[in-house]
Amino acid sequence: MNLFSRSSLLRRPEPRPEESTADPAGAGAAAMLDPRMAALTGEWMIDPAHSRIGFSVRHAMVTTVRGAFTEYESRLYFDGRDPARSRAEISMATASVDTGVEQRDAHLIGRDFLDARNHPRIGFTSTAVQLIGKDVYRMTGDLTIRGVTGPVVLDLTYIGHVTDPFGYERVGFDGTTTINRSDWGLTYNARLAEGGAMVSERLRLQFDIAAIRTPTTA
Repeated sequence: MNLFSRSSLLRRPEPRPEESTADPAGAGAAAMLDPRMAALTGEWMIDPAHSRIGFSVRHAMVTTVRGAFTEYESRLYFDGRDPARSRAEISMATASVDTGVEQRDAHLIGRDFLDARNHPRIGFTSTAVQLIGKDVYRMTGDLTIRGVTGPVVLDLTYIGHVTDPFGYERVGFDGTTTINRSDWGLTYNARLAEGGAMVSERLRLQFDIAAIRTPTTA
């Protein structure tokens, strides 16, 4: 079941009053467009079996803890002719966080961190997309965690496009961004004897995406 409506996804956002409709970089962006990308225009959905929406954070100042959200729903629209018309929406089940350690996962979904009981979903909705280099797209969007919404900027690299043996069209993108978790109310921490923090404020989000084209209906 897909929780996103077609109309909300495909609607092109209206320009904000403070933004000029002129695009001084438009000519440059057009020059970078690969004509073959036009064939990828359409609706797509992330394939959870071959994708990873994850994160990493420094722990005790000397190691890195990695985890991922294993349950999520998505709706994507990619426009290969005009990347600015592309959109993405992802909704993740907060309680699906998995770092490989059951006790740590229980702490993460508790009130000290994600508070899954009161905030069962983590959401991302794009607000703008632009081509910034060959096969590199910059997606700006709103990230909602624990009821707090804030802007993030995600750089996505186009990996490639194939048709698998079952006839499904697949496209791949990899992206990362780094946020300060306290901006989303994730302020729990403990101090180390040496003076540092048990958990770093900086949190890296990773999107390793394999998406399948959504069949069109007559």
